[in-house]
Amino acid sequence: MFIIVAKQRLAMPATLEVKCTDSDCELDMFEMHYTYDMPDDVGVEDFACPYCRGTDSLEPIEL
Repeated sequence: MFIIVAKQRLAMPATLEVKCTDSDCELDMFEMHYTYDMPDDVGVEDFACPYCRGTDSLEPIEL
């Protein structure tokens, strides 16, 4: 028996990989998964490090 499944284009949620460059912070990187539509102008500067709470030390990781 064969089951035919219609192809669906499922979009993966956007992700943003971020590193904390604060030398006193123990967190080297983290990844944010957006589960909703983020405005185009939202960037790393709108977030804080979840470990040290720093905002000026976050940088996006470019792959």
